[in-house]
Amino acid sequence: MSSRPTLIAMDMEGVFTPEIWIAVAEKTGIEKLRLTTRDIPDYDELMRGRLQLLREHGLKLRDLQAVIATLDPLPGAIAFTDWVRERLALVILTDSYYEFVGPLKAKLHHPTLFCNSLVVDENNHIVDYRLRQKDGKKHAAIAFKSLGFRVIAVGDSYNDINMLLAADHGILFRPSANVVAEFPQFPALREYAALQEAISEIAS
Repeated sequence: MSSRPTLIAMDMEGVFTPEIWIAVAEKTGIEKLRLTTRDIPDYDELMRGRLQLLREHGLKLRDLQAVIATLDPLPGAIAFTDWVRERLALVILTDSYYEFVGPLKAKLHHPTLFCNSLVVDENNHIVDYRLRQKDGKKHAAIAFKSLGFRVIAVGDSYNDINMLLAADHGILFRPSANVVAEFPQFPALREYAALQEAISEIAS
């Protein structure tokens, strides 16, 4: 048994909640907004494309927030986060934005959540984005380890891989087939019960 306390660092979208940009794509009919880090590993390229699409279609922050307010956590997500938080430290690390996640954070019973920020002009248009830190998920995992935690990292996509590599234990949860094929060193789980069992075994 490790003498270090265990901290769980987890992605949000695709793990606990629906993909926000996919939900916006479905609401607006803009198919290119369906692309995520599962499709385009370069996050800046992905976000620049998204911002261009928002400009072209005249979508404002409030339009996206209206879609997000209708979303619910994935089935089983609330019970799982409650289970983890009763036993271990949990931090959700997401490349999403503080301006987006409020309703989902509340529905997940307000876990600790690290996000990025949007730049919004006086007309409520999203004009840019600001990363809290480049490759912030990886650096958070490293920082948690430096504070004496044993870190279990869980994610589903390319932008989570550096976090999984930096952690003591990395787990893929509901990843796409291409991510599984490229990173076979990580166990790939698809149900919260299996993830709960894996965490229990590591943390014991």
